[in-house]
Amino acid sequence: MGIILEEIERVKTISKEDFYNNYVKKQKPVVIEQLTKDWPAYEKWNLNYIKDIAGDKIVPLYDDRPVSHKDGFNEAHAKMKMSDYVDLLQSKPTNYRIFLYNLLKEVPLLTKDFKWPDIGLRLVKQLPMLFFGGENSKVFMHFDIDYSNILHFHFHGKKRCMLFTPEATPYMYKVPYSLIAREDIDFDNPDFEQWPALKKVKGLVCDLNHGEMLYMPEGYWHYMKYVTPGFSMSLRAFPRKPLNLVKAAYNVFFMRYYDNFMRKRKGQAWIDYKNKQAIIDTNKNL
Repeated sequence: MGIILEEIERVKTISKEDFYNNYVKKQKPVVIEQLTKDWPAYEKWNLNYIKDIAGDKIVPLYDDRPVSHKDGFNEAHAKMKMSDYVDLLQSKPTNYRIFLYNLLKEVPLLTKDFKWPDIGLRLVKQLPMLFFGGENSKVFMHFDIDYSNILHFHFHGKKRCMLFTPEATPYMYKVPYSLIAREDIDFDNPDFEQWPALKKVKGLVCDLNHGEMLYMPEGYWHYMKYVTPGFSMSLRAFPRKPLNLVKAAYNVFFMRYYDNFMRKRKGQAWIDYKNKQAIIDTNKNL
């Protein structure tokens, strides 16, 4: 038996007012199935197109190895030409993912393929980020450093998204001075003997298909699994809740620098301490 999951609500289309009043204001996730139907990207965006248009770009790759004191904050594990990476994705399952890559800055032509949705959120125009993954590759359970409201669009294939509200945080085995849950938890099939607090949480889930968009509210935990090779794009809007703006500022201007400083100073002992503390802190809430 796994974590209890409820399907995220889905709509085909939505008005600006409806989206804002019923989802943004209530901080409730939703999948909008046809928001991209009138984008050139809907027809064009697949892995072969990316290979054609950006094949010569050198891209940063991440895998699912545990965080090490040797890694900087969000530091890549490898690099590869985009054309070679797409070939790899299409040939076999791989753990290598592209994470938070500003490909539109690298290949401005891609910006002609999508429209900034007029949906009641003031989106940050400089930050359309792309994410790529191979079959069965996973993005560890985390929440975003800036507590943004996120519009997450998926292209080419299928991606499974599992979300938890910020209220679940006391039971998520959150690692201190970071944005992640313990990386050795298998959220698809958690061992409740080892991680008993997870019995207290209920999650939300959806399978995103080509062209569909998932709205993720501020500070929501999310875990992603690429059912097939594919890629996604995130557009973001700053948090609306004042407290989340404060938390975002703390994360961006203090926490990540402090964590990097301690990694350099204490090495693996700092990572081990944080992982142990995640269990102590969470079990206090049981």
